[in-house]
Amino acid sequence: MLTPKAIVDELNKYIVGQEEAKRTLAIAFSNRERRKRLPPEIYQEITSQNILMVGPTGVGKTEIARRLASITDAPFIKVEATRFTEVGYVGRDAESIIPELMEVAAAKIYKERLGEMEKRAEKRATDRIVKYLCQQKAKPKASKPLTTTRHELASLLKNHLLEGEIIEIEVEASEPLLESLDEDYGSLEWLEDLKGEGKKVKKKVSIKEARKMLTQEEVRSLVDVSEVIDQAIKRTEEGIVFIDETDKICGPQVDMGRDVSGEGVQRDLLSIIEGAKVMTRYGTVNTDHILFIAAGTFSRNKPENLIPEFQGRFPVRATLPPLSEESLAQILIDLPNSLLKQHQMLLSTEGVELAFAQDGIKEMAHIAFMMNERGENVGARRLPGVVEKVLQELSFSGTKEKRIVVDREYVLSHLGNLTPEGTLDHYIV
Repeated sequence: MLTPKAIVDELNKYIVGQEEAKRTLAIAFSNRERRKRLPPEIYQEITSQNILMVGPTGVGKTEIARRLASITDAPFIKVEATRFTEVGYVGRDAESIIPELMEVAAAKIYKERLGEMEKRAEKRATDRIVKYLCQQKAKPKASKPLTTTRHELASLLKNHLLEGEIIEIEVEASEPLLESLDEDYGSLEWLEDLKGEGKKVKKKVSIKEARKMLTQEEVRSLVDVSEVIDQAIKRTEEGIVFIDETDKICGPQVDMGRDVSGEGVQRDLLSIIEGAKVMTRYGTVNTDHILFIAAGTFSRNKPENLIPEFQGRFPVRATLPPLSEESLAQILIDLPNSLLKQHQMLLSTEGVELAFAQDGIKEMAHIAFMMNERGENVGARRLPGVVEKVLQELSFSGTKEKRIVVDREYVLSHLGNLTPEGTLDHYIV
């Protein structure tokens, strides 16, 4: 079991600063795991302590929650509170959150099962190809005469020596697009495709394509749909929902009528946050132990403007301060997937070694910090605009030099000198 300290250590690899928020969420996650070790009669009594994160945009609120979900392998979704409307009005209702979370959980489980049975499915697909080849008396091309015995065909297929041969196979008319799960979880309709056998059709394809199609079909036959759904429900009930822009649904009380976009949405969200049984097309999900994390800048409103019932369901509060100039510099270079490392890799494809001097990194961080101070504070989201402007000419025109050093002088020469009364708005979009 991950301890709070171990969770914070892992978060430190990806998020700069925000120690209070990291500790707060790490404790909440650890308590969820501790609860699982308790006897059932006590386990059910301990509910999740939902968290309200308060801080300006671009300081890491979403990233902390997303990374925590990744560490604990919990299903995670992010929703914007502003996309919901009160029940009875045109728009999305709050209960749609739970089916979305279940889609994520089901897709994760399905991909896990896919990995577990991939070798079995490939072997069964190969056996079917051998059978088709023998039935069609195929004579594969080779550098030396070959007989078409099952053993020799299996050996050739194993070594991918027959990929271009055309073969006629019989497959189901509709096939689930397994690869789509890597990019978009889509809809749970793909689970329906795993149930039963559909109409068979004959197709003439290459052996390479046949292996792919038959492997998918074999995977489909090996998947226990009931088990996937049962596990999806269990994981959904231990999932994480990040509700962003919470500050946009609170404000002064409306004198006439009801505030459809504000108080009404809060009350509808309460129905699932307080603990409810939500019906989905694949079963009932109990929301008692889902961890809800609400977040917002609260620059115009305050958390106290939320209705009392909503505040009460988020008893733990984590405040994230604006990023300092030093933090912006760390974000630029210290993180594993930092912006500067990305640009170094991109230009390396053209044989250019891009190096960043410390004074150059500090200057870019300083410019971003000043832009946040002078205009809207968008936190780390200011950095890509600064870096892109500094490297724009190099990325567009290229260079004959093999090594480029971006130091303070280079940064200023591409952004212009900053005068006391000047502004960087001219240089940065």
